[in-house]
Amino acid sequence: MMRRFLRTTLLAAALAPLAAATLPAFAQETVIIPTRIIYPGETISADALEEVPLRRQLKNPSSVVVGMQQLDGKVARRTLLPGRMIAVGSVRDAYLVETGAPVQVMFVHGGLQIAISGVPLQSGAAGDMVRVRNIDSGVVFSGVVMADGTIRVSSS
Repeated sequence: MMRRFLRTTLLAAALAPLAAATLPAFAQETVIIPTRIIYPGETISADALEEVPLRRQLKNPSSVVVGMQQLDGKVARRTLLPGRMIAVGSVRDAYLVETGAPVQVMFVHGGLQIAISGVPLQSGAAGDMVRVRNIDSGVVFSGVVMADGTIRVSSS
C-alpha cells in the first residue's frame, strides 16, 4: 500500500512541471462577471464588475463579454447574477430618446432644413429606427436616432 502511494506521489511530482508547461492557451483568457446583482434597465458600472480567468474553454467565445470595453456605457437587458458570465445579448446601448419625452426632429435635404418637435412612440439608441408623433399635427412617421439625441427624417 505504501509503495503504491509513493509511486503515485513521485509520478505526480515528476509530471507537474510538464503539465504546467503544456497548459492550453484558453487558460490565460479572462471573462467579465458581475460582483453584485445588476437589474434590467440599470446602467452597468465598472465597480460592479470583475475580470476573472476562464476555468474551461468556451464553445462559443464570442457569445460572452470578455472585455470591459464591451460594457462601457451599456444597460442590462435582463438580471445579471454575481459570478456568472455575461452574455452579449444581455446588454444593450443606453437609450438616447425615451418614449414620451419631447425631441427635436430634423429633416435635411440639400440646403433645406426643417426642425419640428416630436414625441417618440418608442425608446431608441443611436442608429435605431423609431416611430415619432408630430406634436402639432399628430402625424406619425419614422426616423433614425442620431448620436446627439435628435431624430433625423429622410425623404423617401
